[in-house]
Amino acid sequence: MTVVPFDPELGAALSTIGEQLPPALTPEMIPIMREGVALAPVTDDDLRRGGRFTVEERTVPGLDGDPDITLLICRPVDGRATGCVYHTHGGGMVLGDRRTGVPEMLDWAERFSLVVVSVEYRLAPETPHPGPVNDCYAGLLWTAGHAEELGFDPDRLIVAGGSAGGGLAAALALMARDRKGPALLGQMLIYPMLDDRNDTPSAVQMAGLGVWDRTANSTGWGALLGDAAGGPDVSPYAAPARAEDLSNLPPAFIDVGSAETFRDEDVAYASRIWQAGGRAELHVWPGAFHGFDSMVPSAALSQDAREARVRWLNRLFNQ
Repeated sequence: MTVVPFDPELGAALSTIGEQLPPALTPEMIPIMREGVALAPVTDDDLRRGGRFTVEERTVPGLDGDPDITLLICRPVDGRATGCVYHTHGGGMVLGDRRTGVPEMLDWAERFSLVVVSVEYRLAPETPHPGPVNDCYAGLLWTAGHAEELGFDPDRLIVAGGSAGGGLAAALALMARDRKGPALLGQMLIYPMLDDRNDTPSAVQMAGLGVWDRTANSTGWGALLGDAAGGPDVSPYAAPARAEDLSNLPPAFIDVGSAETFRDEDVAYASRIWQAGGRAELHVWPGAFHGFDSMVPSAALSQDAREARVRWLNRLFNQ
């Protein structure tokens, strides 16, 4: 199968990226990656944005007797926020923490006067499904229930995440619908990790290339689901592509690179939302690898992707 060529500007950066983040993450590499080789720390000073946000961490109850969880909460200092973005971080279900990916959330928060709440969920393989998504849902319930205290309109709450965090955000939208939980204004799914079957044409086509290839994907899903990965009995709250019904979900923004593992599962998810009568905006960035915009933020395609997300948020918050 012929591979999709990388965007020239992005492709030029791949050799350097591959030195720290090889395409094929294997289980024995997880401890090394967790030591921070690939994920730079985000400090409180970074989050405060020169005094424009307050930063606090709150311990809240887990779901149904699960351990307590930690929420990172960033609030504008200049008055009541108009809404809230509840963030689930990426990292393939095995990496990352509540600070991973938050800087882009704060870009949105500055523009739209939002509270940012980012959840620290337990990672696989130490905590398999449903532990991680239950942690995320517990934090969402707490956030929605404390909207007045946090200073935002509860009718303007969105979920957002990239990669595994995008899959978790999609799962939260399904859980909130099915359990009559918080009414979400939207779901921002940035190159989301949705399908444990790992057998789409794009997964096969881009194996061994770019960032987070088919082997890495197998590692992530195997850590979360064990031997159940790819089998007949996987919950849609673990792998949202397994959901039979995608109706009555909040409007979705979905984007993905054309040169990455998740391309076809993400395109299929958007198509199924439309087929169910729902609202979804889909962007497939030509020649982009997984995580391109965070790893090469100066690239023209990266800037286009971030601007497209802002435009969607602008329409969502002003509808």
